[in-house]
Amino acid sequence: MLAVQGLEIRVGARLLMENVAFRVAAGDKIGLVGRNGAGKTTLTKALAGEALPTGGTITRSGEIGYLPQDPRAGDPEQLARTRILDARGLGTIVADMTTASHEMASDDPTIADRAMRRYSRLTDQFQSLGGYAAEAEAAAIASNLALPDRILSQPLKTLSGGQRRRIELARILFSAAETMILDEPTNHLDADSVVWLRDFLKAYAGGVIVISHDVHLVEETVNRVFYLDANRQVIDIYNMGWKHYLRQREADEERRKKERVNVEKKATALQLQAARFGAKASKAAAAHQMVARAERMLAGLDEVRAVDRVAKLRFPEPAPVGKTPLQAKNLSKSYGSLEIFTAVDLAVDRGSRVVILGLNGAGKTTLLRILAGVDKPDTGELEPGHGLRVGYYAQEHETLDVNRSVLANMMSASESITEREARSVLGSFLFVGDDVQKPAGVLSGGEKTRLSLAMLVVSKANLLLLDEPTNNLDPASREEILGALATYSGAVILVSHDEGAVEALNPERVLIMPDGVEDLWTADYADLISLA
Repeated sequence: MLAVQGLEIRVGARLLMENVAFRVAAGDKIGLVGRNGAGKTTLTKALAGEALPTGGTITRSGEIGYLPQDPRAGDPEQLARTRILDARGLGTIVADMTTASHEMASDDPTIADRAMRRYSRLTDQFQSLGGYAAEAEAAAIASNLALPDRILSQPLKTLSGGQRRRIELARILFSAAETMILDEPTNHLDADSVVWLRDFLKAYAGGVIVISHDVHLVEETVNRVFYLDANRQVIDIYNMGWKHYLRQREADEERRKKERVNVEKKATALQLQAARFGAKASKAAAAHQMVARAERMLAGLDEVRAVDRVAKLRFPEPAPVGKTPLQAKNLSKSYGSLEIFTAVDLAVDRGSRVVILGLNGAGKTTLLRILAGVDKPDTGELEPGHGLRVGYYAQEHETLDVNRSVLANMMSASESITEREARSVLGSFLFVGDDVQKPAGVLSGGEKTRLSLAMLVVSKANLLLLDEPTNNLDPASREEILGALATYSGAVILVSHDEGAVEALNPERVLIMPDGVEDLWTADYADLISLA
């Protein structure tokens, strides 16, 4: 289904990987793992045919279903249901059947007759592609991904980023592709949907490559692990499940360390002996041979994997602000005839901590966008307090200018920052050297997350609006986020499915959407986090 030989991938002058070779066959469930920036997303784009490798070959047979971290595919005017059904060529046919059925009732006999013949032809096509059974299958997949009929009946342009992503996931799962490449498929899924997806992937007969920081997902589904090492530019392939992989990887590292210690001792002894021999002209040839042998011994060693660097994160020291940085009164928002929420009131005091809960589609992201000034409410108003500085982290990274460089985005986050200071902060977020000149649009999801967080650090914000800030982060980077949340002294409004993030925030209040009900935080609400 997928065969890779001699693959080399570079980003600019940076070598991400070389001499990569592997095959993906039916039944292979591969977990692609490695720290943020190692090249996982870049590799999956190349495998899916959306980017070209620098060298080597990728042979594809059969259909490939690819879920990127930030899907933007599809006609924005198209209905969500049509987008899913078109994975098997059914969506447009169903839409045309609906149009034809309406025209069959026309008073004009010519129009009605033409529509009847067209409806018959479309019905034959519909049945040949699976018909109502396929339509029911798509509906079941959508339902299990928390996509109710009201969302499926909306145009794509009216949906949130999380809803669009679940539509694309549903489309791929429905497509019956021979190989699926899924980049963080559990982002924006509630707990029930995650459990259902695990079972779906376990039963799936084709090949799967999945990037996920959801340990339970990879634990229960993968039977092969590809570890992409950012330091060694290689992929270590483990033909085993996740738990065995963890043990084997630890054993491999221990073996490499011991081998290196032993060989370095022998090479050092040879070099010392050569130095003594080198003082005597009669033994110069022997000394040269000893040095050459020591160099060959060291060159033949497997590299010990360097300790992966982790972005060091501390949110900014907040600028001085009045007692109530922001008040929202009587906010409402609708898209067409669809009411998202109405009559939401919220007062944010200096240093207060609020978590917003609600089911997918309840308007959590929409409310944050309004509070950040990105979107306008249909009714109501925002009253900024004296000295308010908002730092907005958008889950889809809309705050980044994808056409500008990493450095240019960073410079735009603060009026007073110098280029030297910006480079210094970017370095702590693992953007070094030529990395800062890359356009933000080519960054992986994890890299975009790091850049967005780096921009918050220099913003001096006294109110942080954080929308799923731990998505796309490896475990070590996630811990940095949690530590930063726990120590930040400004006000925070958080939207997250991550129980650890809410625990680190230690909220005082909760706002339940879409009703806008506000309450004091209690441990009873913790059970709603992963379900929301």
